[in-house]
Amino acid sequence: MKKRTALLSLLLAAALIVGAFAAGGGADDPLVSLDYLQNVFAPKAEKAAQEKLDASGGAAYAAAEAKWRAAVDAKVAALNSKPDVWGETRVKGGDTLTAPTGAQFILLAGEAAGSCSAGAVVDVTDGTEFSAATALVPNHRYLVAEDAAALFAITSRTAVVLYCGGVLSRSGSAPDCNAMADALKSLSLFRGTGSGVGSGYELERAPTRVEALVMLIRMLGEENEALASAAAHPFRDVPAWADRYVAYAYERGYTNGVSATEFAPALDANAGMYVEFVLRALGYSDTTQTDVSTAADRALGANVITAGEHQALSANVFLRADAVYLSWYALGVPLPGGLQPLHEKLEAAGVFSAAAYDAARALVTTPRL
Repeated sequence: MKKRTALLSLLLAAALIVGAFAAGGGADDPLVSLDYLQNVFAPKAEKAAQEKLDASGGAAYAAAEAKWRAAVDAKVAALNSKPDVWGETRVKGGDTLTAPTGAQFILLAGEAAGSCSAGAVVDVTDGTEFSAATALVPNHRYLVAEDAAALFAITSRTAVVLYCGGVLSRSGSAPDCNAMADALKSLSLFRGTGSGVGSGYELERAPTRVEALVMLIRMLGEENEALASAAAHPFRDVPAWADRYVAYAYERGYTNGVSATEFAPALDANAGMYVEFVLRALGYSDTTQTDVSTAADRALGANVITAGEHQALSANVFLRADAVYLSWYALGVPLPGGLQPLHEKLEAAGVFSAAAYDAARALVTTPRL
């Protein structure tokens, strides 16, 4: 700065000297005196030069600061100022979220894994970070760090996620049990548990025996009949809210409990139990059949389920998602003797219309196993 000021001062002095000599003078008026140059002109020239430099530097600094602050504000906005794009959604196996810097992800139900091709993902909840493929912890908040790009992939059959930023791809080819639940709900054949997460469907956990039975009764369009039923049952362990459902199902031959006096309502239902429920409701079995371990085999033989479904039921833990899946495809199963499929029987009974069924079918776009 001092060198630039001195140089400018010299240039101004030179210009003044040249100007003075050009203007000329007399014997009593020297053209330029050394004293004047040193004590008057030089200080004024240096002061003027410094003022110009200060003004120029201040403008440059202000411009640089404005640019820096704009970049910082944009980064902060990317990280923290997107409450309007936070959204909860239900996803299926194979779906992915491509997440750039600033994206955030919370797994509310189900299973998912995160990976990072560059940089890192921060688990804000416990203050750790990861870059390689890592299983996500439910209800932990994950933040994609600066200059990073991450991928969150759903590894369970269904899941519920909360995310902000990023691009969600629903390209997974797994059966979309979320869509099937929506389709059944549109026909008043399915309801959630009221959990407040993922429409309350809770497809990610095993159904209890009493939940499975209620789901079956709703799927058959018989809930109102069940609630109005005056039937009785011999079981001593049924909660009050489920009493009418169990009594109705017992009278109709859908269930006979685990013993003469116990229904075991809180026991997790397995695949054999629910498939047996479906077989009985469709007329392919009854309560005289007590070995539910053969239910999937009998369902395959009766074309109630496919070979792919039989394999999946054998390989996986039975979840509410599976109950929804079986209930949805049971609507298209012909009744014994090659009679009309179940959905036509329900349409004839006024449970829902043919148009409503067609609209529900349009919601399910993934192929059957």
